Amino acid sequence: MNARLERKLRLFAGIIAVGTIAGLSVSFAQGRTSPAGVVVGITYGLSMSAAIGGLELFVLDGPIRTWLTSLSFTANLIVRSAVYAAIIMVVQLLQLGELVAGLPLETSGKNFWFGFIYSAVLAVMGNLIFVIANLIGSRALRNFITGRYHAPVEENRFVLFVDIAGSTGLAERLGGIGIHRFLDRTFRLLTVAVVDYRGEVLNYVGDEIIVTWREREGAVDGRPLRCFMAMREALSRAASQFGREFGASPRIRGSLHFGSVIIGEIGDVKRAIVFNGDVMNTGARLEELSRTVEGGFLASRAAMARFNSAPPFAVRDLGQLPIRGRADGIDVVGLDAPA
Repeated sequence: MNARLERKLRLFAGIIAVGTIAGLSVSFAQGRTSPAGVVVGITYGLSMSAAIGGLELFVLDGPIRTWLTSLSFTANLIVRSAVYAAIIMVVQLLQLGELVAGLPLETSGKNFWFGFIYSAVLAVMGNLIFVIANLIGSRALRNFITGRYHAPVEENRFVLFVDIAGSTGLAERLGGIGIHRFLDRTFRLLTVAVVDYRGEVLNYVGDEIIVTWREREGAVDGRPLRCFMAMREALSRAASQFGREFGASPRIRGSLHFGSVIIGEIGDVKRAIVFNGDVMNTGARLEELSRTVEGGFLASRAAMARFNSAPPFAVRDLGQLPIRGRADGIDVVGLDAPA
């Protein structure tokens, strides 16, 4: 089972559990506290959450994800909410809960509208949170809500810098709008691998994306390295499409480092969670060095030593390389060049 499917199945189970609890709460709010009423609530909650969760994870976040994410914030919210509302209305009209519990079907419509409005409000609120989380990152949203980094803290982090090679020349040929579309399309592909390997997008800086992992998550199966290789594979599969649309396909180079960073909220207007420390500076300079080595990728020995298992592909020991800002240089390994 691949990482993406495994993640979606876990989310699907969570959505069903939450939906079932919500269905019970609606049933209790309507005064249905008998065993039959409990069955009604469970049936509605289970059926709606299974239908909505399945559609969200395997359709909206699947085949039509690219189209959805191309919409504006408001349009995306409206489309998702309309789809959710349609599912809720169908389930309510069929009165699945009453059918399963063996209760008489409702004819007055009172319970239908109560359940529909309650469920629709929850759906819109859930979608609003989902779209906001997609804008700023689900983990960033959670960290803002919990106040995890309201006061600065020190954490050990893997930091992956990924740069789009040759973007300066492409910008001259494609123009401002063209290169923006090119980078947007590229970053959308790259972030699929980030999600699959449980990384967190820290920032997009020009033609560069910065991804981080906390030590515990990143150490599992060499996820940062796997993520970078998955990015290259995704771009390779999309090369022909990029060639038709832009006349060129993106290539990436990158670097990986590990160490202690200071993380905290900063600013007032447009408050952000930022990372500071030598790890960030060294990682950025390693990315600069990656432009001069075969394979276009450098990982520090400090990062490699933190993995709980050997990477599933060959790495080359490049010894100690001189690096700006460090008198003693840094021990690194490289990856083979993509075929």
